[in-house]
Amino acid sequence: MVVVTGQNKVSGDPDDAMSSSDAEDDFQEPATPTATQAGQALPLLPQQFPEVVPLNVGGMYFTTRLSTLRRYEDTMLASMFSGRHYIPTDAEGRYFIDRDGTYFGDILNFLRSGDLPPRERVRSVYKEAQYYSIGPLLDNLEDIQPLKGEKVRQAFLGLMPYYKDHLERIIEIAKLRAMQRKARFAKLKVCVFKEEMPITPYECPHFNSLRFERSEGETKLFEHHCEVDVSFGPWEAVADVYDLLHCIVTDLSDRGVAVDHQCIGVCDKHLINHYYCKRPIYEFKITWW
Repeated sequence: MVVVTGQNKVSGDPDDAMSSSDAEDDFQEPATPTATQAGQALPLLPQQFPEVVPLNVGGMYFTTRLSTLRRYEDTMLASMFSGRHYIPTDAEGRYFIDRDGTYFGDILNFLRSGDLPPRERVRSVYKEAQYYSIGPLLDNLEDIQPLKGEKVRQAFLGLMPYYKDHLERIIEIAKLRAMQRKARFAKLKVCVFKEEMPITPYECPHFNSLRFERSEGETKLFEHHCEVDVSFGPWEAVADVYDLLHCIVTDLSDRGVAVDHQCIGVCDKHLINHYYCKRPIYEFKITWW
């Protein structure tokens, strides 16, 4: 027997009949859209901010106008409070920024009225300005001390090949020696020399420039490595050996390394005829605790 319903024909012939699973597949409801699909289909609305914005920056509370946060459009703060990004709020409804808020007040003061921080906070505020990408504040801070002087110092240190690598070597050697000896401090020898050529009493009358005029063959006769742990130099600049020593000690101190140094003599390496090296040798004492 054949039953016809509308245009659908159901036959007892197994070749013509649809299986129950086939029928379920044909009439299966669309799957529930995933979160990703839903997000694509229904984009989030821009976040709305009040005119007066309460802030929680790493547990410190601030209040400012929305226009202040948007003062410079290319900054991170302007982007965060543009409405294009979601910013979480704390239990009191303050917009939360997961950053140490110690110097955030200085950031706001600049955005409000262009005020700059006192000198003792310049370096720290500069780091915060870098994080928030506030270009105008960075430019202003770079033009005052101590950052202006630091730019000059870095220009000088740019003449020193492998300067940072040499600092790391000083720290590593001192640490290794202190650990080997189970000692509180370690000593190492450091050579700091400005001139590539040796200075002897015979050359003093001709010492009118930073470099001595010698042929390439003669220059090779004076090439050698002093028997020290680390050697800095040579360089061509007005800044002298004591200036570089100051830089070395300052940078080591900024790394938390306590260092004392003293000149213990010169390199007595004999080169040729009456020429000796005469580069100054300094003893560095690194104290670890």
